Amino acid sequence: MKRDFASLTPQEALWVAVAIEERNAQIYENFASMFQDYDRETVEIFEEMAAEEWEHWKELESRYRKCYGEQRLELVPGDIQQPMEAPVVNEGELFIYQGLSMREALEVGLRAEREARDYYRHLAQRTSDEELRKLYQELADTEDDHERRLRNKLREHAERA
Repeated sequence: MKRDFASLTPQEALWVAVAIEERNAQIYENFASMFQDYDRETVEIFEEMAAEEWEHWKELESRYRKCYGEQRLELVPGDIQQPMEAPVVNEGELFIYQGLSMREALEVGLRAEREARDYYRHLAQRTSDEELRKLYQELADTEDDHERRLRNKLREHAERA
């Protein structure tokens, strides 16, 4: 049974954030690789986003270890009811490699970044840890920038079509 976001403990919320950033970095790396021969500017956006997601992952993972040690949780992003930052395509990784268009990849990224921004803003409002609140707000701002960049790229793509 899926859990409601409000039921997450601070440890669980941070654990899920770590998992989300790792998965997204891997997916954006895949997108950059897929479109290597088509649109260098879009590839660079996905490469930059992947690098930023890896930085987020490192920062969140370090914070998790500092607060909770090496304890692993069974909770994954898919266990939560509300939308979370997680680029998802209809048929998972197989679909990614079987014809995902650049427009579709941009739309997947756009949805993920919008959901990420909302997720981190919600976490920032819920946490009593000032340092963690600041980190969550910075992450929300970064995801907001990612969303803007992807929206602009989608607009350019539509104008060329």
